[in-house]
Amino acid sequence: MDLFQIGFLTIRLIDLIDILIVTFLLYKLYNLLRGGVAINIFIGLLTVYALYWIFVKILSMELLGTILGQFISLGFIALIIVFQQEVRRFLIVLGTNNLLSKNTFTKQILPWNWQSTSGTPLNISAIVKACRQMSKNRTGAIIVIAKSSELKYYSNTGDLMDAEISQRLIESIFFKNSPLHDGAIIVVNNKIKAARCVLPVTENVELPGHLGMRHRAAIGITEQSDAIAIVVSEETGEISIVKEGQIQVNVSVDELERRLKEEFSAGK
Repeated sequence: MDLFQIGFLTIRLIDLIDILIVTFLLYKLYNLLRGGVAINIFIGLLTVYALYWIFVKILSMELLGTILGQFISLGFIALIIVFQQEVRRFLIVLGTNNLLSKNTFTKQILPWNWQSTSGTPLNISAIVKACRQMSKNRTGAIIVIAKSSELKYYSNTGDLMDAEISQRLIESIFFKNSPLHDGAIIVVNNKIKAARCVLPVTENVELPGHLGMRHRAAIGITEQSDAIAIVVSEETGEISIVKEGQIQVNVSVDELERRLKEEFSAGK
């Protein structure tokens, strides 16, 4: 269907939809790449492609064109290899934040389960109380709460527990003399799936220097999944909450409880 025509140029409805989709994908791509070394690699690849068009298509330099052409011909494979983590994160964003997954009607009629870890309500009270006490005692901690993914790969890096959540258990795990305190606990279906887990550290170079390894690991795991991470700083006792690679520092206990209820309340 033609919407309007400017001279010899005809604008169709499908053209506008095409532009909107491309704009959305580019916006998501920029959000995934910004702040990390990947953005510099991406700019480098665009520079090579621009040089190819200038020297080959415009100036007809055959030898240089042959060299750059061989490089560009492998461009797609190179992109998959170089941007492996970014491609993974991009697919996670599309898979966990689409309109279908948030629509009640489609949840009922589609044959798959959008939220695989939503069977048992999360014991928010136990987590909040533990964070309040650890913050008061300045006990360092990192708690990762899984949503649609059970994070089995990262659970297997630690000691499997499969224990019911309780305030005392969380505090005892992160007690400084506990053999399990160094690392993260991963919570799945209201159970502490594993403790002493190793998490991926973010490559974002724009983070403030005062954020330690716990905070960077929390950001890293939320960049690669839709999990929610909670960090208690050992130095200051401040509580931070992380979602989709975005960290909110110095969160009050009441704010932490409110955010967890928003993310894990019944029916979400």
